Amino acid sequence: MLMDVQTLRELADVDICTVPKESLVDIRNVKIDGAKERNERISDYIRQVKNPYCFQCNGIIVKMNFSQSEGTLEEKLAGYFLSV
Repeated sequence: MLMDVQTLRELADVDICTVPKESLVDIRNVKIDGAKERNERISDYIRQVKNPYCFQCNGIIVKMNFSQSEGTLEEKLAGYFLSV
């Protein structure tokens, strides 16, 4: 597991109305090496973005939500990086 469940819950609970924008990573600055193995790409993404549920893009705060029936964050990231 990349992060423990408690940490993921805390990151998912970030309130976009109160989170300081400057504390969020701009997704445009995240660079992933497509030549790396899937798990390494996922780890790189999380290391760079810091909060996979909340980040900014060109000054706009973005919050990601997933229903439990759609799979875990790890499964979503794995699916994304398999498509890259």
